[in-house]
Amino acid sequence: MKAIVDQETCTGCGLCADTCPEVFKMEGDTAVAYADPVPEGAQEDCRQAAEGCPVDAIKVE
Repeated sequence: MKAIVDQETCTGCGLCADTCPEVFKMEGDTAVAYADPVPEGAQEDCRQAAEGCPVDAIKVE
């Protein structure tokens, strides 16, 4: 599984980093997915972070 944050769409709310810090972190005003691939134990939290993103900036493949 891979998580991708669209930097143009991200508003920097931090929800993803709060929900799944194993995969997402804030860099300045936007989030980045730094874990590739998503660790097996963090996959459900990663999906929740993507679903909870208020601007749909996260894609999970």
